[in-house]
Amino acid sequence: MEFGFLTQGYLPAHVRQGDPNAEHQVLMDDLEVCLAAEAAGFKYIWISEHHFLDEYSHISASDVFLGALGALTTTAHIGSGIFNPLPKVHHPAAVAERVAMLDHLTEGRFEFGVGRGAGSTEVTGFHTEITDVSETKKIFEETIGEFVKMWTQDVYEGFSGTYWDMPPRKVLPKPYGALHPGIWYAAGNTSSFEMCGRKGMGALGFSLDELPRTDAAIKSYKKAVAECDEPVGAWVNDNLIVANGFNSIAEDRDQARRDFLQGGNNYQMSQVFRYHDTFPRPEGFPVWPEVMPDLTEEALEGFLELGAAIVGDPDDAVAQIRRWEATGADQFLMLRGVKSKEETLRMIKLMGEHVIPKFDTDPVHRTTRLRQAAAGADATR
Repeated sequence: MEFGFLTQGYLPAHVRQGDPNAEHQVLMDDLEVCLAAEAAGFKYIWISEHHFLDEYSHISASDVFLGALGALTTTAHIGSGIFNPLPKVHHPAAVAERVAMLDHLTEGRFEFGVGRGAGSTEVTGFHTEITDVSETKKIFEETIGEFVKMWTQDVYEGFSGTYWDMPPRKVLPKPYGALHPGIWYAAGNTSSFEMCGRKGMGALGFSLDELPRTDAAIKSYKKAVAECDEPVGAWVNDNLIVANGFNSIAEDRDQARRDFLQGGNNYQMSQVFRYHDTFPRPEGFPVWPEVMPDLTEEALEGFLELGAAIVGDPDDAVAQIRRWEATGADQFLMLRGVKSKEETLRMIKLMGEHVIPKFDTDPVHRTTRLRQAAAGADATR
C-alpha cells in the first residue's frame, strides 16, 4: 500500500483573527509541509481545488500551486485532488492543456484527479442556472471522455454537446512520454465507485474515512475496474485511495491523544457539513453556524474503532493502518487537517521513519507501472 498526503489551505477564523498575513502564511506552510512529505517517503502529494468555501479551503487555483510544487519536488507524484473540468468552471481544452503541461514539467509525475465540486455553494457559484447539483453528473459524463481525444488526436476532432461546444483544434502540448497521466475521480457513494471502475479511473475515496463503509465501496470498484474494457482514457488506472483527516501522531501516545482532542477537529467537522450539503448529515449533527461540541475521550475511542482516526505513537499508527491495508486499498491518504505546521511536520517525520517503510517497499509508483505497462514500456520512470 502506497501513501499520499493532501492539503487544501484550511484557514479557520480564529487563526486569521487580527493577522492580515494569515492567508499567505497558511499557503506557504502548506507548501512547506508538502515538501516535507516528499522527503519522508510519501509517494503522492494531492492538492485540492475549492471555490468560495471560506475557512474550509483557500486553495482555489490548484494548478498554480501544483506548478510551484512540481518545480520543488523530484520524486513524489503530484496530483490534482481535484481539477474541476466542468466547462463553466474550466474549459475542458484548457484543462487538457494544463494537465499535459504539468506532465511535461514534472517529467511524468503528474496525476489527473477530477471531480464535480463540493456542494451547492461551490457548484451554483459557476452554474447559476442549476437548482439540483446532481445535474453536474450529466455535464461530467459529457466531458470526461474528450480528454483522451485531445491528448491523442493530432487535431482534436471537436465537440458539440448539450453543455459545451468546441471546433476542431490542435490541443497543445501533448502529454509527456507514454500515453497520458492517470485519470482519477473523486467518488462518494457506492454507485460512484462502480462508475469510476467501469470507466477505468482511479478512485479518490475522500469519503472512505471509516472502515465499515469502505468494504462495499472497494468491492464494487475492484469488480468494475477488473471488467473495464472501454476506459475513458488510453489505459485503466486500477487504483483506489482511502482517506484520513483525523490524525495525530507523536512519540508519546498520551501527547498525541491530547493534541487530537484539543486541536479543533470539531470545528473542522462542522465546516465539512457547512459546505458539503450533499453529504448525509449524521443524526443530531448541528447546522451551521452552530458548531459540533468539543470531542471527548469517548468520541476518540469511537473514531478509533471505526478506523476514522489515526492517533497515538508510531506503533499505534502501524496497527491502525494495518486495518486499512487489509481492505485492499491501494493508497492511504493523510490530510493535513487542523494541525499546526509544527505538529504536521512532526507527524510526517514519524510516518517516514517508523510507518511508511513497513508498508511500502517498492520504489516505483503504481501509476507509473500501470501507465508504462499499457504502453508496452519498461517501468523506468
